[in-house]
Amino acid sequence: MILSNEERRANFDRYGQMEENQPFGQSQHQGFRNFHNSFYFDESFFHFPSSRDFADSEHLLHHAKYNSEVLPDSYRRPYLIKVTSKWCFACIHIEPVWRETVQELEPLGVGIGIVDLGDERRLANQLGAHRAPSIIGLVNGRVTFFHQAVAREHLRQFIEDLLPQRLVEKITDKNYLPFLSSWHAENKPSVLLFDQVPVVPLLYKLTAFAFRDYVRFGYVDQGETYNTRLLRQFNINTYAPTMLLFKENTEKPADIIQARGMKRQIMDEFVSNNKFLQVPRLVNQQLFDELCPVKQFHRRRKYCVLLITGEEQAFVPGNKAFLDFASANSKEVLRFAYVYQRQQQPLCQALLQNQAALSPQVVILERRSQAGKVLYRSVTGGWNGSEEEKHRLHEQLELLQRDPAYLTSDATLPELNNEMAPMFLIQWMNAAYDYLLQIYDDLLYSNWREMMPILSLIFSALFILFGTVIIQAFSESGEEKPQKPKPKEPPKSEEDASSRASTSSRPPKKDFVEVTELTDITYTSNLVKLRPGHINVVLVLTDTSKNALLRKFAKEVFSFSGTQTLHFSFLNADKHRHWMPSLLASTPDSAQGLGHSDDDEESPDYTGHVLALNGYKKYFCLFRPVFTGDEPSDGSSSEASLSSSRRKSRSRSRSQSRSRSRSREDGAGLKRGSTRATSLEVHHKLDRLGLWMERLMEGTLPRLRVPAWPALDTTTANTSTES
Repeated sequence: MILSNEERRANFDRYGQMEENQPFGQSQHQGFRNFHNSFYFDESFFHFPSSRDFADSEHLLHHAKYNSEVLPDSYRRPYLIKVTSKWCFACIHIEPVWRETVQELEPLGVGIGIVDLGDERRLANQLGAHRAPSIIGLVNGRVTFFHQAVAREHLRQFIEDLLPQRLVEKITDKNYLPFLSSWHAENKPSVLLFDQVPVVPLLYKLTAFAFRDYVRFGYVDQGETYNTRLLRQFNINTYAPTMLLFKENTEKPADIIQARGMKRQIMDEFVSNNKFLQVPRLVNQQLFDELCPVKQFHRRRKYCVLLITGEEQAFVPGNKAFLDFASANSKEVLRFAYVYQRQQQPLCQALLQNQAALSPQVVILERRSQAGKVLYRSVTGGWNGSEEEKHRLHEQLELLQRDPAYLTSDATLPELNNEMAPMFLIQWMNAAYDYLLQIYDDLLYSNWREMMPILSLIFSALFILFGTVIIQAFSESGEEKPQKPKPKEPPKSEEDASSRASTSSRPPKKDFVEVTELTDITYTSNLVKLRPGHINVVLVLTDTSKNALLRKFAKEVFSFSGTQTLHFSFLNADKHRHWMPSLLASTPDSAQGLGHSDDDEESPDYTGHVLALNGYKKYFCLFRPVFTGDEPSDGSSSEASLSSSRRKSRSRSRSQSRSRSRSREDGAGLKRGSTRATSLEVHHKLDRLGLWMERLMEGTLPRLRVPAWPALDTTTANTSTES
């Protein structure tokens, strides 16, 4: 028997216990008692309580009993649980207060439990109790520890604070009518509690908590002057507590109870007999199961008379007539209910055989199994509430009670939709609130053993986050560290300093790309002495095309502006008209491809050209603008040549690569300014710049090398433009 039971086997392995009622440690300390009995020490010197009294044994909890009985029952009543131990002096000290509290709260309906920390270590770990004594409150499956001084008043207040708020609503002459009239929306009866005390007694709160899913509770203070109208209307005796229960009729209570010593058992019986409306609306499966239970024995037959109706105003007279009929024909064997066809479409389709009901229908059914099987019969003629229809329904109910075989149809009903279920967002907010409340309680009272996994997760996430930020900050600061100025350079003006700061490699802002003009002041830092590995992308423009080209240029290169090794500048060809020809003349391959000489009558127009300048290695890559209008084929042929060049093997010799480059550029010679002005939209020149930038980042563009960078011919002020 010991090996077949896991808990008994564990107790035998740990403590040598063979029976469940054997006191803990009896086998270990039996020899010690025999030893110290031979001395003159009194037995009381070594005496601890070796057995509990009958009350403690009745409340003793085991792991299986807690999970199967106490935990589900905590949704109907709160539990007060004491964690104790046989060798605990503090537990003996609080025992008198505990007994008084149990004698006071248990008759009110509070559940009592006792957990032995030594015998029920598994249950103690589940509760989170690691020391004795500990007092725990359990409501709705949620465990809360008691942290105040152990006194009867504190324990009573502790239980009262565990209950949800607004279980019992304060009722006065001003709000009693809306409270009683809410039966239709809430689908619940209403109970009014009358008493002389100004605060709601704990007994009423516990009763309201037990029946909160079925009945709404209101409390009326008889001692207040603003409740005299309510007391006179219902003829309340002010010398004894009174309970009035209202259903569909808000002017006359359906039941009343009055007693000087209101007991919990009397209140539970009173509410249990009236927890449904006369004709409730089926809003969920639980209500359907309780209102129309499954047939178990022949003498316990329950027939459910169901009205399938609608929510519109046109159905109200028929619904009221059905309520009057149910009130006049109330019997123990009959249960009346109604359902909205729009809210419970699967149920209505199963009973109406997938036929839409144009008018209200009455169905008599009997449930046969929990799987949803029912026997039913529809009342012919529908239901409009006329006297003839009432008489026909009455005859069929009488016939049914004489002959149960009257129900000839059968069906399997689906599970009902829960119309009263809160929205997902509300459920999530409630769960989050309970979780935060539990974290606050654990932090406030230093329950570090339970909080250790959560705190470890939080600190790990913070360490990873801040570690990543710090590493990234240090890496960016190392890349953005400015170079020290040469000691022999002359002092620079404030304008020069701002220009140098603007050329530093920093991440661009979100909405613009920083483009700096190349002048004789910024020329050295942005090109001649550019840091190794850095490239300056320069746009060639004129005064007339400046705004249009800069906007297009910023749009095309914006996706590359986050690269730390790229800088963006522009060169005004009107101010430095000889720099571009000098640069191209110093490159033999580029000069031959252009086919221009210094003896030309008109200088070529370089507007829209883009150069990628590597100042340290003295080479550049050239982007020629896209031509439209008169020569639409130039750009396409150039792109075809570029794409075919990318597919070639890189193992070819440099001379072959240069010959292909020259052949690709031959068909795209520069036009004179007068011809281009009439055939070209200026901002379309940079349409293919994005593809060229991708090739630049891949390193597949041909590189034109120069022996030295030519100097600018004029000196202008530094202008920084952001677009």
